[in-house]
Amino acid sequence: MGCADLLRLVAFSGPAQADELGELRRSFSKRLFCESLQRLVPDIRADDLSPGGAGVRAQAMSPDGNLVQDFCLLHRPRALHVLNAPSPGATASLAIGEEIANLVAREF
Repeated sequence: MGCADLLRLVAFSGPAQADELGELRRSFSKRLFCESLQRLVPDIRADDLSPGGAGVRAQAMSPDGNLVQDFCLLHRPRALHVLNAPSPGATASLAIGEEIANLVAREF
């Protein structure tokens, strides 16, 4: 994250700002990161963690500043865009693929 990104984050006042600032705090604090992990894996300790690369997942945001929690389909002339597919599980889902194929077959 560069300085310009940090300034945009701090200046943004949408509902997602608290989530973004929490993520930023956890990325700089091993203790906070470990505490967030303990909600999923209670026995994990800070000593169990070692530095590693950061993963980045783009998160769609609605015009009113809320994070989009699921994938969404954007219809355009001659195109159907799948936006915000939140995980490899979602992008590989046969049910989602079938729905998209059905939409494409109906509309194109």
